[in-house]
Amino acid sequence: MTAPSGASRDGDTAVRGPGRGGLSLRRLRAGELIALAGAIAIIVSLFEGWYETPAGQLDAWDTFGPGVVLLLVAAFAALALVASTVAERTPALPVALGVWSVLLGVPAVIAAVVRALERPHHATAASAGVWLALGGAVAILAGSWQVLRDERTSRYPPARPEPRPAP
Repeated sequence: MTAPSGASRDGDTAVRGPGRGGLSLRRLRAGELIALAGAIAIIVSLFEGWYETPAGQLDAWDTFGPGVVLLLVAAFAALALVASTVAERTPALPVALGVWSVLLGVPAVIAAVVRALERPHHATAASAGVWLALGGAVAILAGSWQVLRDERTSRYPPARPEPRPAP
C-alpha cells in the first residue's frame, strides 16, 4: 500500500518539496560543529582585548583592518554552512557552502597569523582575543575541510520516488 500524495510513510501529512525537509539538528556532523565553534570563537574574540599597550587594551574594533574583515567573512561563511546543513534536506547547498568555507578559511587563518604576529599602535603584547581569533580561524578551516571529507550519507535520508504504474 502506498502513501497518499503529499503524505510520507511515517504519517506526516505536510507537503514537502525539494530542499524543504524542515529543521533538524541531527544533520550536524563533526565538521559543522567544529566550524560553528570556530565562528563563535571569532565573534567572541571581537569583543575581547587583542593587544596590550601602555595606554590600555586594544580590541579588534580599535585595530579594524582587512584581517578582521577576512575573519568576519570566514565566520559568516561557517555560520551559513551550519544553517544550511540544519535547514536543507539535500546535501547540495551544504557541500557548496563547505567549499566556500574552506576557500574563505585559508585567508582567514593567514590573516589571523599575521594579526597575532603584528603589534599595531606600539602594542607590547598580544592578548587573549587575538589567540581566540586564530583558534577560531583554524577551527573553521578544519571543520569545513572535514565537511568536505565526510562522505557519510546517513544524515540525509535517501530519496524514495513513487513507483510509476505499469503501462
